[in-house]
Amino acid sequence: MRFEDLQEFISCYNPLNRHERNELWNEQSNLEGRWRKFSYEQIIARDKTSLDISWLKDKSLADLDNLPEPDELALEIIDNLEAGLTSFREVAAGL
Repeated sequence: MRFEDLQEFISCYNPLNRHERNELWNEQSNLEGRWRKFSYEQIIARDKTSLDISWLKDKSLADLDNLPEPDELALEIIDNLEAGLTSFREVAAGL
């Protein structure tokens, strides 16, 4: 990740004047807008008042025709589990 990758966020966040922030998301014209504000009422209505908010859909997850073969998925899962176990063993050894 480079500083340039964060420029859109910095521009939208407007750290110099938070009252002039403009959201990019719009229900009618831009459902893919990556900057969106939520009201207190919207946040408090969430399950367990979670701030883990996501409104963008991962298009790669919806494209079921282009999934890897089951054996490839299984190997990737095994690799991830083994990497996790290795990391956990390192943590446990340091305790």
